[in-house]
Amino acid sequence: MVDSLRSEQRSAVMSRIRRADTKPELTVRSLLHAMGYRFRVQMKGVPGRPDIAFPRRRKIVQVHGCFWHAHEGCSTFRMPKSRTDFWEAKFARNKKRDVRLEKAARAAGWDVLTLWECELHDEPLLIDKLVDFLGPLRADL
Repeated sequence: MVDSLRSEQRSAVMSRIRRADTKPELTVRSLLHAMGYRFRVQMKGVPGRPDIAFPRRRKIVQVHGCFWHAHEGCSTFRMPKSRTDFWEAKFARNKKRDVRLEKAARAAGWDVLTLWECELHDEPLLIDKLVDFLGPLRADL
């Protein structure tokens, strides 16, 4: 299948895609803040500049979009029908980068939690997952 947009149109669409402050990331940050956790965003010095970092706890949370990170088995992920060779290579590079950066963060002493965009719809389960990973709120942390 051929791309239905002209090159200029496709470029305009793609230029609006953000690297940071995505809607799923903002959803998780808002929830964490409401729960009382305080964190840093896009923290330099940590491999991959994680979406959300808790420096004193040495924990990071990565919020992955199901499309851009090719969430396998997810009902919201669909392989584009045009330029499939390009997209398969792109998703393979993204996955390889994700694995490499997670290994580097763990090697640097950080615990990593990856949340998928599709997991954000079940807020009680998401809260439990975050509290299990981060631990209780404590004044000395």
